[in-house]
Amino acid sequence: MITATVPDAARMQRRCVDTLRCGVRAVLGVMAVSLLSGCADDAPVVQRPEYSRADAMPQLRRLSFGVHPLHNPGRLMALYGPIVEALNEALPDVVIRLEASRDYADYERKLRERTLDLALPNPYQTVAVAAPAYRVFGKVSGDEDFHGLILRRRDSPIRQPLDLRGATFSCPSRTAVAACMLPLLHLREAGLDVARQLDVRTVGSQESSILNVARGLVDAGATWPPPWRAFQKDYPELAAQLEVAWVTDNLPNNSLMARTDLEPELVERVAQFLFGLAATEEGRRLLVNAEIAGFEPATDARYAPVQAMLARYAKLIGPIGP
Repeated sequence: MITATVPDAARMQRRCVDTLRCGVRAVLGVMAVSLLSGCADDAPVVQRPEYSRADAMPQLRRLSFGVHPLHNPGRLMALYGPIVEALNEALPDVVIRLEASRDYADYERKLRERTLDLALPNPYQTVAVAAPAYRVFGKVSGDEDFHGLILRRRDSPIRQPLDLRGATFSCPSRTAVAACMLPLLHLREAGLDVARQLDVRTVGSQESSILNVARGLVDAGATWPPPWRAFQKDYPELAAQLEVAWVTDNLPNNSLMARTDLEPELVERVAQFLFGLAATEEGRRLLVNAEIAGFEPATDARYAPVQAMLARYAKLIGPIGP
């Protein structure tokens, strides 16, 4: 598990220092009163100072925020870490820890075991994995960006979906909606029997799926717009060897979810901070860094189109594999 924690230790240290200062002032006050009283004949016995126990110090509430493997863990931390740091500054009574996962299976295990307090899952994970224990309170804006891309090399002989019969095909995970499920459904509806005529290879991450195509390890592969844009920026020479062969339909973007036993008031505070990012210059800077348009309110009902897509997928392709 890879985690990034806002420096809450420093915040606790500051609070402890303030508490200590108050304690010292209180003790000095008691001693002064006692000494003055000692001048009288009926001077009371000087009271010894009492020290507060360590376990009485204020404790910060700790929460975990798990983002599904949009990117490899290092890049995910670089993109979403600053947003979580800003969230911690806005909510001084809690410490929210950003948690990355090794792969989709690891992330989905955390949702099933309810180890995450807050989550940003993909649409499949929203309705099929997290739904029993989590509720939707928002989503990533920009549904026009939530679609799949099927990549091929520019020198590839593949020109139409049926040319992929017997070919190899990469994707991050079979449960990656935009980067696997939608592309496979697109190819199936174009006439390719992806369950029997396509060798689908799950390679763990978006970057790996693109690299497999670029290096000629597979005939074609799937991803979605944000990692493709990042790949073009980071590896322009490799990206120039690739082209987008097909673009799929859109679905609602990734959701924001909270565990059902989390206090509504706390969830509302988190929601209002995230929804308000696009309204400030600093917030917009954080969103640009994370390569997203922003966050907006949503409920479970917003993901009804995902249920319909899953039913179509199961009918045309079969059960969703690991």
